[in-house]
Amino acid sequence: MRPRFELLDAALVDRVVDEALQLLVAPGIKVEEPEAIALLVASGATADGERVSIPEPMVRRALDTAPGSFNLHDRAGNPAVRYGQGAVHFDPGSSGVQVLDPVTLDERRSQAADLARIVRVADALPAYDAVSTAIVAHDVPTEIGDMYRLFLCLVNSGKPVVTGAFTPRGSSLMIDLLALDAGGRAALAERPRAVFDVCPSPPLTWSEFACRNVMDLARAHVPAELISMPLAGVASPVTLIGSIVQHAAETLAGIVLHQLAEAGSPIVWGGAPTIVDMRSGSTPMGAIETAMIDAGYAAVGKSLGMPVHAYLGATDSKLVDAQAGYESGMTALVGGLAGIDMISGPGMLDFLLTQSPEKLVLDADMIGMVQRLLRGVTTPTVTLATGFFEAAGPEGRFLELQETRKLFRSEQFLPALMSDRSSRRGWLDAGGLDAFGRARVRVEEIMATHQVPSLAPEVAAGLVAIVREAGAPFGLGEALPGAPAGLAS
Repeated sequence: MRPRFELLDAALVDRVVDEALQLLVAPGIKVEEPEAIALLVASGATADGERVSIPEPMVRRALDTAPGSFNLHDRAGNPAVRYGQGAVHFDPGSSGVQVLDPVTLDERRSQAADLARIVRVADALPAYDAVSTAIVAHDVPTEIGDMYRLFLCLVNSGKPVVTGAFTPRGSSLMIDLLALDAGGRAALAERPRAVFDVCPSPPLTWSEFACRNVMDLARAHVPAELISMPLAGVASPVTLIGSIVQHAAETLAGIVLHQLAEAGSPIVWGGAPTIVDMRSGSTPMGAIETAMIDAGYAAVGKSLGMPVHAYLGATDSKLVDAQAGYESGMTALVGGLAGIDMISGPGMLDFLLTQSPEKLVLDADMIGMVQRLLRGVTTPTVTLATGFFEAAGPEGRFLELQETRKLFRSEQFLPALMSDRSSRRGWLDAGGLDAFGRARVRVEEIMATHQVPSLAPEVAAGLVAIVREAGAPFGLGEALPGAPAGLAS
């Protein structure tokens, strides 16, 4: 049996969907993009300026055409992430603006080399099914920042990529990179390697940029991940269930627009909502209530046959400390038990502002524990226990049994050296390092030894050419920060 966590019963899910459909009619959705308004109105919506009312039949038609599952592929073209098929995947959290210096423990502005380091660490760790455009590269021109981050992911990893565009020109250039990597636009549509986060604005608003982005992705048949972000008590109702309703309305509006642009294009019911701490005004990603909103909206998305995503496994702590451990572990566990297809957030600190390769390494053990729980208790032997007693004899010589040697690796999750399970003497003999100290050592080992899957020379040259052409007007020189040595020569 596989353990599951169900926060909402079926009747409450139905009420959420019903009220979300009501919100789509009144007050409706604010849509700030003229083409999007025209597309919606031509299909049955009504508009009063930028305020658009979307009737239920339009929503149902969009849900009927949206795929219930799809795959992201690795560089070799193999399915690696299976959205909507019952598996739980993890990737590093995205779009931080800082990194934690592992020596000084200060936060500093992130650079391209930092992103390359994070991507290579995630590429090396089996716990991560995808890499992400985890941080902003402040040493790269802002005008090409989106596509450059994707470029660094493609040249530093063979895994699928969770990414996003934050400038109007970003998505088209990024799709060009992905098409070259895949072998053409048709190959990209057939075997997508990346999914793009697209964010409506709370409450009930789809900005010009977000509309343009979701329509462009649909027409390119590149997966879109809708990231609705209700802020409970400030930009959404203070109740958890009220925020789940708002999330559903914003996401349904995005699905309608996306499917009108290209029916059948893959799309994900994702999000990054939080509560608002009324004492500090902060938006805690590590709060258990934030995880509860995520589990609730995931249940709604699943009930509608949609693949689901959430931001969990992060912390609001500024250091990789006990708070980071319990917030990351508890929220990742909630997401795993809720059966969320893709969980973003590992490695992140300080309200998603900061990434840490060392936390990414530690979080890999957390993910391993979550995945072990999700496998549940199995019955790999004919009897449950009596056969073991017959074979072990009255002395209970279980350690000597062939079944023990055969089965212990599948029965137990064996964490990497990040989790200390030795005696105190053994721990001291190994250097007496705490978890963060062990993680620092492991990151350096990965950077010294991990080999990224090689790019075909013509693909590498093409990616470099696209980046240089796009970056030249904005001051990008011959050097490509964060790219593997020799790639740009």
